[in-house]
Amino acid sequence: MTRKAFLKDGIWQADLCIIGAGSGGLSVAAGAAQMGAAVVLIEKHAMGGDCLNSGCVPSKALLAAAHAAQAQRDTTRFGVAPVEPRVDFAAVMAHVHGTIAAIAPHDSVERFERLGCTVLRDHARFVAPDMVQAGEARIRARRFVLATGSRAAVPPIPGLAETPFLTNETIFGLRELPAHLAVIGGGPIGCEMAQAFRRLGAQVTLLERAGIMPKDEPEAVAIMRAALQAEGVRIIEGADIRGIAEGRISLADGVVEPSHILLVAGRRPNVEELGLDAAAIAHTPRGITVDEGLRSSNPRVFAIGDCAGGPQFTHIAGYHAGIVIRRALFGLPAKVDYRALPWVTYTDPELAHTGATEADVPGCRVLVHALPDNDRAQAEGIEAGLVKLVLDTKGRLLGATIIGPRAGEMIGMYALAVQLRLKIGALAGLVLPYPTLSEAGKRAAGSWYTPSLFSARMRFLVGLTQRLLP
Repeated sequence: MTRKAFLKDGIWQADLCIIGAGSGGLSVAAGAAQMGAAVVLIEKHAMGGDCLNSGCVPSKALLAAAHAAQAQRDTTRFGVAPVEPRVDFAAVMAHVHGTIAAIAPHDSVERFERLGCTVLRDHARFVAPDMVQAGEARIRARRFVLATGSRAAVPPIPGLAETPFLTNETIFGLRELPAHLAVIGGGPIGCEMAQAFRRLGAQVTLLERAGIMPKDEPEAVAIMRAALQAEGVRIIEGADIRGIAEGRISLADGVVEPSHILLVAGRRPNVEELGLDAAAIAHTPRGITVDEGLRSSNPRVFAIGDCAGGPQFTHIAGYHAGIVIRRALFGLPAKVDYRALPWVTYTDPELAHTGATEADVPGCRVLVHALPDNDRAQAEGIEAGLVKLVLDTKGRLLGATIIGPRAGEMIGMYALAVQLRLKIGALAGLVLPYPTLSEAGKRAAGSWYTPSLFSARMRFLVGLTQRLLP
């Protein structure tokens, strides 16, 4: 029989109180309720959080539409006459919101109430170390989980506060295509949105104060940069934005005059209005301070996802949810392990990574295979891309980067290898279907053995055994 939260002396009593119904909070709530815990789930905005409403889901739906448009232009190499697509931007956005609507029932209040959760729609804040208030309701719980996510950071650019600008929370509300979109921030979201809007017909300028995609391997970033520029995205790296006035962005060496500005210059955790001091929960501007098991300075309270100050990915929030369920429900000593942390930037080509980069491991060994040398890549006319593997001196895989079509679908094999501390022979010895792009990674792995297999010593040994064998 499902246990549910109940009222006692006007206060909700629960095993677990979760603040935030984004991907992490929903995962904890669904798992805990189905395992028999009495759960209160609190969300003041939209169920599904950033991922469903203004992040992963709408952005990937927009990217799919942009890819469909570009596919009509990119046909000459196959002997097919290209066509400039006619983009109905309002219909594109209808597709985006239709995708959100199709997924929303899975994250809805109704579904979680059916699972046994008590769902409260209000702002929540701590009023004591063991009590939260949400509107008129008070909740006392054995354990609390903070899953409040993050929001777009607003850098201190003079004039920005007085200038209309878009963020990930508002850009999917557009119904008309911007004539000229200036994207401030050259990380994954900035690069994805710059390419998408350019493919849909907008003029796009991408402004980045340092270099685009700073956390990824430089060889892969160079391929992405060239792809964006080839499609007409103007990229200004080292952009020194002096100020914004009347929609004009003043740089140290020029001016950009966009019709719209999209701000994607980092994220800030949503922790300011949670009453953390009342619950003795330590925090910084980066988020709530947690240990390796995601427990805060208040032993009753865990934090997961973006508000926990670690990697800001939806799949990390889901990973955190599993750790908290093990700790909060069963008292098991689970802790985070980011050794094989994967991420994907869904540009075309996609850029996928797991584990360490070459810069992370001084003295490492590096193996690289160019994607155009792969037979499937030849058949599909792929002219750029690579697989890069980072290994220790004993041949153990520490990290991998892939840039090419469907790289995000291929990176999982390497994440597993890094997580299990496999040596390169495990990848080199795989039998993979032919022809697939995945074979490029196998070829990269096999090159570990090239110096020894084709050496003078090996030729001597082969000649000797051939003379001795019957």
